[in-house]
Amino acid sequence: MQNTLTSIFCSGDALRSRRVSDVVLTGTLDVPAPSARLAADWSREIASNMNLEAGDVEVMPLARARARWPEYSHCVQAVSDWTGALGLAGVLAASDVALMACRGARYHHDAAQYGGAAFCNLFMSDDKGMDLYFPALDRRIALRRGTVVIFDTGQPHGVIPRGSSVFKTADFAPDGDNVQIFLTWELSIEDSRVTQALEVTFDIEPAAVLQQLDEEQVRLNGETVTLCPESGRWCRTE
Repeated sequence: MQNTLTSIFCSGDALRSRRVSDVVLTGTLDVPAPSARLAADWSREIASNMNLEAGDVEVMPLARARARWPEYSHCVQAVSDWTGALGLAGVLAASDVALMACRGARYHHDAAQYGGAAFCNLFMSDDKGMDLYFPALDRRIALRRGTVVIFDTGQPHGVIPRGSSVFKTADFAPDGDNVQIFLTWELSIEDSRVTQALEVTFDIEPAAVLQQLDEEQVRLNGETVTLCPESGRWCRTE
């Protein structure tokens, strides 16, 4: 039997169900490297103001970065052009954007908080031998400057060394060159353009099931599950 992942997410004041998409859209864009000044500012921020441990994904100050980043608009335009070519014209401008940093990433999904969204990420760091990996799909994307990807927040993913399939804390030592910086946009999964691009189907759980639930979550074949952060495998919630 095919495993069916379902996201239970907030739509307005109510919970709604949808199929978690298996579609991952990706490309490589020609974006300029961050300046030495900007890269140094990012390094200072991580070293001085953040406790970025192995596997963590944390928010960086975007407003300060933009003041030191004259090429920021070029990067945004490149992603806008790419999404437009996919039939998503105008979606990016209507979406919230953030600047993020990760020192690798444990396997996780984001649908417990962002179940009503897909993520669009543009990676700004040079190739450091790391991949964005979707274990349930066995889909691996090499991370380098200009890598862009759109995926369902309910789809498990992690950032791991190239050639590996498990997350290990020891692979991301604090003194190693292993931090990825990326821009991320939250695309509304209920936007018809996003729905079509990711082939999402809504309202697949009976209303009676939703009445028993009180929070956003991901369910596998109708059961509440948790994700192993090291292996990326689903485990039944007791």
